[in-house]
Amino acid sequence: MSGGGARSRADIDPVHLGALNSGAAPSRTLAEALAIDHTVLLRSVLPDADAALRAEVADAQGVGILKRMTRIGEALAARLDAAEVERISRHPSDTVRGWGCFLIAARNADAGPVALLERLRAFADDEHFAVREWVWMAARPVLVTDLDTSIDVLARWTADPSERVRRFASEALRPRGVWAAHIDQLKQHPEKGEPILHPLRADSSRYVQDSVANWINDAAKTRPDWAAALCAGWSAESDSAATARLVKRALRSLGPA
Repeated sequence: MSGGGARSRADIDPVHLGALNSGAAPSRTLAEALAIDHTVLLRSVLPDADAALRAEVADAQGVGILKRMTRIGEALAARLDAAEVERISRHPSDTVRGWGCFLIAARNADAGPVALLERLRAFADDEHFAVREWVWMAARPVLVTDLDTSIDVLARWTADPSERVRRFASEALRPRGVWAAHIDQLKQHPEKGEPILHPLRADSSRYVQDSVANWINDAAKTRPDWAAALCAGWSAESDSAATARLVKRALRSLGPA
């Protein structure tokens, strides 16, 4: 994914862009989120940031958005105390809360999936769409280091009352996650993900349905046999409209039978 750029900024009202860059307003679209100048935002959020931190953020501003968020999170993780981390995590700006996701992931990189997911759970249920994307991207590098444990934890999250948390459970380990490195184990052996997918096969939320369908569609590009068999089984055991919609979307890359 690209880092946005001048075109994205030019399309946004200058007053609103100023509010985004100061952290006073949440982004309303992906284009707005990509248009934010993190160097300006840092000066507003952390006016006492030292020269080294300002330089690191300025350098990160020139790379793609995922690398940018990762670098900023790492830079903040090396400097902020617990109170500052808490403030970042509750900041009105969705981008700043996104920094918090990557900060916490950087600070807990060796903690393993169980501990990291517990620390990031609130972000998975965040009210803002962008934070809910940042959090799975921040968690994913740790989750893939121990897929069995990660799948076990996320399978339990599929029963959460919040559709946002259930969607995170599916989205975090998509075999070909958008903007993220692919997970070869799940591309070749997608059946490993079934403990997450199966409980969501008739989920009432379209937000969840779309994520599960995208997971299966990802895997179908390397294992069409698995995708077709899984969806055939679900269709045979369920006549729910939710399952029918999910299956149709999941098999969209396979074409007519």
